[in-house]
Amino acid sequence: MNINLRQIVGLASALLPAIAMGQVSNGDFETWTSGAPNSWSTIDSGISVAENSAYSFSGSKSAAVTVNTTTQGSTDFRQTINVTAGQNYEFSVRLYHTEGAVKARLYVDGYQGYSDNSLTGNWQQLTFSYSATASKEIEVGLRFYDQTGFDGSETVYVDAFEPTTLGSGGNNGGGSSCASHSGVLNLTTDNYGSETSWQITNANNQVEASGSSYASNQSYTEAVCLTDGEYTFTISDAYGDGICCSYGSGSYNLLIEGVSVANGGSFGASESTSFSIGTTSGGGSDGGSSELTGYYASANGLSGYTLKTELYNIIKNHNTQSYGDLWTFYISYTSDSYYENDGSILDMYSENPNGSDAYSYTAGSDQCGSYSGEGSCYNREHAFPRSWFGGAVSPMNTDVHHVFATDGYVNGRRSSYPYGDVASATYTSSNGSKLGAGSSASGYTGTVFEPIDEFKGDFARAYFYMATRYENVIANWETNSTYGDAVLNGTSDQVFESWFLTLLLSWHSQDPVSQKEIDRNDAAFNFQNNRNPFVDHPELVNNIWGN
Repeated sequence: MNINLRQIVGLASALLPAIAMGQVSNGDFETWTSGAPNSWSTIDSGISVAENSAYSFSGSKSAAVTVNTTTQGSTDFRQTINVTAGQNYEFSVRLYHTEGAVKARLYVDGYQGYSDNSLTGNWQQLTFSYSATASKEIEVGLRFYDQTGFDGSETVYVDAFEPTTLGSGGNNGGGSSCASHSGVLNLTTDNYGSETSWQITNANNQVEASGSSYASNQSYTEAVCLTDGEYTFTISDAYGDGICCSYGSGSYNLLIEGVSVANGGSFGASESTSFSIGTTSGGGSDGGSSELTGYYASANGLSGYTLKTELYNIIKNHNTQSYGDLWTFYISYTSDSYYENDGSILDMYSENPNGSDAYSYTAGSDQCGSYSGEGSCYNREHAFPRSWFGGAVSPMNTDVHHVFATDGYVNGRRSSYPYGDVASATYTSSNGSKLGAGSSASGYTGTVFEPIDEFKGDFARAYFYMATRYENVIANWETNSTYGDAVLNGTSDQVFESWFLTLLLSWHSQDPVSQKEIDRNDAAFNFQNNRNPFVDHPELVNNIWGN
């Protein structure tokens, strides 16, 4: 599959030293000697590996890994590769579970994320972004873990173990790995993945990248490398009913250097979006103009509050979910794949970006419930407190763009106080989030809650989203709560009091959009069918509120 795409990546690699791309040898498991896959080795005797041609994700073969032990120290399957200092690598592997009583864990210079062993009979993908701090050898591969119901022997098929070098300078950025502009297509298929195909054509109608032959209800990340020019992205469904929402909840999002240029899911036989490269501003910018296409095309060329109103028209009328559905979203999309990479719930009130967390939560089993202190359970934190909009009122109450999984106790301490800069703390959480009197320099000295620097931008962009998504009603919320009154100014345009707007603009600038936010925004679109425009286009914040 994706022959054209791989040709493009191959052409890009020809411009680089050999060490910069193609590190994994025999990652497609097409080459075997005496029954063993070339370049791969089993660390211990707890697993066996055999050549398989009945199941393959790409090419004609895969590796059939059979787990024969419950001793997880004896189930590693690896090889040694070279990485180059300053390069970012997107490692990925495809897995096919058969019985569902064995789980796989990706190994990239250490143990990373786990597979979903409950998903049997289909290919799934594990990925991990790795930044090389030095030129060295590292090990990559998999470890296998028995789960409840393991009967002593189970086979998992492995295929397409490969990296895609993203280059220096951050996720989805430019850099030396792609001689021009790097990008990524995030695609989630519906119940009939084989009907879905896509392509990117240039101004001469030549295909630059394409993909097809997808499995059903799977998520894919496809790398793209494009030069300056005009392009058209087209996604097609052979049956003619799109990929959302009659038969599954598929979606797509094409990002070029971190900026979304085409996204959606609900269409007929096909949907095409034109975009240009070389004239747009990249993701993470805080100023300047932006060429808006695809999902945001109707807002192109607008600025100020006129732009804000058009964004409201684009993102309003999302699919309202139930309050219980938020738990499901957290289980599926809120795992820590960015810090400890341990699959626990990522809680911005307890996450320690520079060390070990004081505690961690298992998705689903550690939901609140009651709590007696930090570390008891996680619950649903309305970053924009619901008392400010009148209580458990839909759709605000279940809008996942501002409702995050956080420690229940810290959530309780935060209460409905505004966010702000704390001058003197009366309470500090395990990761350094603080509650206390606001700094006089900020213009508000009442009680405020201050998250750590790592996540201030996340919360600021959630507030800019709320100001935009609920532009039609937010002017009426000022008097619902004393603390809301301290933040809201009773208008539908500026929305916030000047002290708070200044704070949000500062947090937005100091903490740029992260890959975590991009991934969560994609998941939120899949969940409720609208996006946070200030994650896709951070420059729009200043285009609206900068003056």
